[in-house]
Amino acid sequence: QVHLVESGGGLVQAGGSLRLSCTASGRVVSIIAMAWYRQAPGKQRELVAVISSGGSSTNYPDSVKGRFTISRDNGKNTVYLQMNNLKPEDTAVYYCNTPTRTIGWGQGTQVTVSS
Repeated sequence: QVHLVESGGGLVQAGGSLRLSCTASGRVVSIIAMAWYRQAPGKQRELVAVISSGGSSTNYPDSVKGRFTISRDNGKNTVYLQMNNLKPEDTAVYYCNTPTRTIGWGQGTQVTVSS
């Protein structure tokens, strides 16, 4: 069974940056597409970034395009999310999973952006 552990969140001022990490316990994640999601209080969980298994293809919604960058290191079974120019509306708990949500959710990592 694959377990996901997210880390790297914290409190940052608007305009600041954070780098999130998602490490998987099983090697299977190195051969599948992965994604980052976020869930703000009272809102549904939303997809914020997708990366192909080899890392050559990425996709983002307009809300984060140009500010967030997803990457991966398959040798370390880790997926990253570099977040720049953070805005208060980026405040949420961030999770990783596959684009079709096929792995059990981790605990997530809290990102809080102050204005």
